[in-house]
Amino acid sequence: MSTSEFSASELELAALRVLELSEQALLYGETDKISDETVQRLLTAGTKLFANKVEMEDRFFSPYTTADDVTATDVVMTCSDMLRAVNLSTFDLAMWFQRPRSNED
Repeated sequence: MSTSEFSASELELAALRVLELSEQALLYGETDKISDETVQRLLTAGTKLFANKVEMEDRFFSPYTTADDVTATDVVMTCSDMLRAVNLSTFDLAMWFQRPRSNED
């Protein structure tokens, strides 16, 4: 796909729809109907986009739309398995966590 074929507005609309459908699945207790692969694709895309924006734009922003969108448990469960998936430890995380930021939120 060339740059001219990429549509940020199309991605934004898709993200809004995915969030809406995800919230419905959670509300109605139907997450078992969503494949593991679908969740993996969404998490992979979000992770890569977030990391790239932070690095390339040299700025920081919240990874969530509002502080109430996720719980501490949601974050810890996800973060723990993300670290395991790439063979990192909490020591590695601590080193990254202490790195200086070019600006603060």
